Amino acid sequence: MGASAKRAATVRTRINWADYDPGIFYDELISSPDHPRVAARGVISYLRRYSEKKLMARQKAADLAIQEMGISFTVYSEGTNIDRAWPVDIIPRVIPRKEWQRLEQGLVQRLTALNLFIDDVYNEQRIIKDKVFPAEIIHSSKDFLKQCVGIKPRHRVWAHICGSDLVRDKDGTVYVLEDNLRVPSGVSYLLENRAVTKRILPQLFRQHYVLPVDDYPSQLFDMLASLSPRPSDDPEIVVMTPGIYNSAYFEHAYLAQRMGAELVEGSDLVVGDDDCVYMKTIQGLERVDVIYRRVNDDFLDPEAFRANSQLGTPGLFRAWRAGNVGLANAPGAGVADDKVVYTYVPDIIRFYLDQDPIIPNVPSYLCVRDTERDHVLANLENMVVKPANESGGYGMLVGPASTQAERRKFTQLIKKHPRNYMAQPALSLSTAPTLCGGKMEPRHLDLRPFILQGSGHYVTAGGLTRVAMRRGSLVVNSSQGGGSKDTWVVDTEGRR
Repeated sequence: MGASAKRAATVRTRINWADYDPGIFYDELISSPDHPRVAARGVISYLRRYSEKKLMARQKAADLAIQEMGISFTVYSEGTNIDRAWPVDIIPRVIPRKEWQRLEQGLVQRLTALNLFIDDVYNEQRIIKDKVFPAEIIHSSKDFLKQCVGIKPRHRVWAHICGSDLVRDKDGTVYVLEDNLRVPSGVSYLLENRAVTKRILPQLFRQHYVLPVDDYPSQLFDMLASLSPRPSDDPEIVVMTPGIYNSAYFEHAYLAQRMGAELVEGSDLVVGDDDCVYMKTIQGLERVDVIYRRVNDDFLDPEAFRANSQLGTPGLFRAWRAGNVGLANAPGAGVADDKVVYTYVPDIIRFYLDQDPIIPNVPSYLCVRDTERDHVLANLENMVVKPANESGGYGMLVGPASTQAERRKFTQLIKKHPRNYMAQPALSLSTAPTLCGGKMEPRHLDLRPFILQGSGHYVTAGGLTRVAMRRGSLVVNSSQGGGSKDTWVVDTEGRR
């Protein structure tokens, strides 16, 4: 074959972006067939050089790098734990910096208001007395801890690390889908996605100005240090894990290593007669100032909560209440993680900050209200029904993908326990080009940025983009077959 014939063959095997059509959905990279969005023009221009075969070779290299780097997560299946390599699609998701700045402001606004709410419901309860928020929602919340009433943690902040899930509808509007305030996970995968993408597509990074995310571990350390009861340049900070069988253990170990903190289990800590927390070391007991705990409230302290817990440390809650140790996130922060509470967040923002929400909620229906419950039950095939306190995509009904039997089951559940359920119309989630079976196809996705609050605020530049790898699926959770992408916040004015 001559040189001209080889060039022609190469052209024919390159991706034809005119054939890539997201249909009615908003695509994060492509505005219409063969027309990339402004912030994504450089990425698409770079990708045009590659055939699908060559891109798949890069994808396989990324998969191999993930295995070599030991990036994994654990799936619980039929009583067994299965470690799986973290799934990453090498085509990045791109967000223009100007749009991101507005979203960043909205995320800081939201977490600030949520922390004011948590502090209020455990103390003065002004929002209840002023009849902005129903008392019965708090009284019936399984995450409202009576043990926390009257406590005022350092900075009056309870949720120090938050992962709020953002979604974009087909008209381009970005919504907050839910807030994760108990033990939010996924930030380690955000950081590793960036490391893998840099390794696999180095030229692409050299040609674009992408906001960095590498400073998160140092920002996390500084935030945790601000919680120390002993002002010091070198506080003793530990990451408390349930152990190696936890699905997020990779992240626990990763963040401890990146911060230079000790990774401990509950049995590695002891509370002394002075109500201070100490870590067992070969040199003896060493006082701990701050605990980044990845153990749920119920299991944190058998003295204060579940008596049969083998994961926590007896007396830990007592030490925190006495102000002798910082805990992030604080016990009881989950009261604002309730998906019923979520529906009130716009009112919460207005009440505490006297501002309108910058990022709107998804329109929602509370099944505890008769008229809204009737509407949900009459339209289950078009609704996403969520339990108030589940996570990871478990226990919910995705109406458009449900069977008649599943809808009958949820009708019974909602009627029996209306307080436990809320519903939202099924959004047409945005898409992005994704390598699937050797082809470039649109797949639905969401975004989980991470927000820190201590003495100040910090927001990751972008977040963890999670992708529903199955065609037509809206379920992005890795435990249910989802994947992920590196998320680029691109300063188009600063492009090299």
